[in-house]
Amino acid sequence: MANVIIPETQLNTSGKAIPLLGFRTAEFRFGSSDNVKEHLLHVIQLGYRHFDSASVYLSEQPLGEAVADALELGLINSREELFITTKLWCSDAHGDRIVPALQRSIKNLRLEYVDLYLVHFPVSSKPGECEFPVKKEDLLPFDYEGVWKAMEECQKLGLAKSIGVSNFSCKKLEKVLSIAEVPPAVNQVEMNPLWQQQKLRDFCKEKGIHVSAYSPLGAKGTLWGDQ
Repeated sequence: MANVIIPETQLNTSGKAIPLLGFRTAEFRFGSSDNVKEHLLHVIQLGYRHFDSASVYLSEQPLGEAVADALELGLINSREELFITTKLWCSDAHGDRIVPALQRSIKNLRLEYVDLYLVHFPVSSKPGECEFPVKKEDLLPFDYEGVWKAMEECQKLGLAKSIGVSNFSCKKLEKVLSIAEVPPAVNQVEMNPLWQQQKLRDFCKEKGIHVSAYSPLGAKGTLWGDQ
């Protein structure tokens, strides 16, 4: 759609501005549809430029295919017109697994880098398959310093323009900030009229962390909400 203007805001890092309206590529249950690429190509045509993915969503590959098709069809002139976010799953939230995990995501997306890479949850689980929900017996201690230093390495290597977190409380953000050389650019959390997260929003504003909302109309029918 021509002449669509979506407001943007600058993140606290050297990355480009993030569009304030994005299209989340998750469907619940994850990977249950076989026409994700077609839907994504359609929303690119409508004017969306910010796309939110994750390894656990099983949407990185169809998103990459949609971007390639959009370039070929002339719906966008270059990859730089898009803002692509993806996320680290719990089974890869270990210092030595994070850079390889992002490299796999970038390969699935058919890109050279992502604009934003997020730690999906402040949770580590036994290395292996992406499973949601994480089994209780697979949970492991979350190494804040090891995980965040590896996230910073992703940015230093140019694999991610900006790095951040998702589903982090004020207390957990404080732990990251206490050891971070590069502070989180974004905290993506569930937020809607019934759950406005005012305390967390105030904390993030004070620390210069952009808050990105998912499930803005509620999360009925999912494992993480009933509204």
